[in-house]
Amino acid sequence: MNFGQRDDPELPRYAGLATFALLPTLDSVDRAEIAILGVPFDSGTSYRPGARFGPAHIRENSRQLHPYHAVLDAYPFQAMQVADAGDVAVGPYDIPRAITVVERAARRLTTAGSRIVALGGDHTIAFPLLRAAAEVYGPLAVVHFDAHLDTWDTLHGASYWHGSPFRRAAEEGLLDLAHCQHVGIRGGIYDTRELEDDAQAGFQIIRSEAFLTDTPAEIADRIRARVVDVPVYISVDIDVLDPAYAPGTGTPEVAGIATAQLFAVLRALRGTRIVGADVVEVAPAYDHAGITGLAAAHTAWELVTLMSLA
Repeated sequence: MNFGQRDDPELPRYAGLATFALLPTLDSVDRAEIAILGVPFDSGTSYRPGARFGPAHIRENSRQLHPYHAVLDAYPFQAMQVADAGDVAVGPYDIPRAITVVERAARRLTTAGSRIVALGGDHTIAFPLLRAAAEVYGPLAVVHFDAHLDTWDTLHGASYWHGSPFRRAAEEGLLDLAHCQHVGIRGGIYDTRELEDDAQAGFQIIRSEAFLTDTPAEIADRIRARVVDVPVYISVDIDVLDPAYAPGTGTPEVAGIATAQLFAVLRALRGTRIVGADVVEVAPAYDHAGITGLAAAHTAWELVTLMSLA
């Protein structure tokens, strides 16, 4: 029997502790096939800080998530045991140490049989999460929704920061270089060599402009053709959305995609072998009326639902 969302008719959804989607905590269930893991870390950010407060903000805005997904015709919390694993005890001052701490926390979950949906935190956290997932599943096809490539090298002397997780992952052999895909990339870069480095890290690019001419189904078909049947890790930087839909983020880029477009693409990836995921770069200090927190919470729900159907 799976334990689902809190069901107390006397306690409104806005009251009580805000676990993700009001799900049980990991220590209150025997096992979790899908674990929601908060990673409150943003020391790798290069512009506006504040994503360390993202996990709490996403959880708070997940209170209204419901048990039935009408589009995918699924009850994700019935199909699998989903539980909130709390936050990683990660400090802000030492990035390499933080990566080790996050990796250990993630490995404890993955080796126990849980697939992780992580709530960030800046995009640095994808690197240790990929380490833990690749240890179980082997090299991964990464589907990366973002305005930025995140395959850069060093910045201000740091090798580990939110612009480098997928470069470091490629260097360590964590990625299946024939099957990785960026989605939603836009904005300028400093030099065309960045695109060459990105290709060497295994990625093909679907720019945000593609959404002006192609349907979400067509874009999803391109992604599915790229990842085929290998283990897939989906990483969603909330700044893939236009700032009109996600203002609360550290490095916003104009001319992004809409929340509905993101969800349509994700839903069309039903059946892919998703072994892990993250939703990162939610910085609540720049949010308005919970717009970004709501988008992130619902994105995580979409990912959990897809994983429950795999």
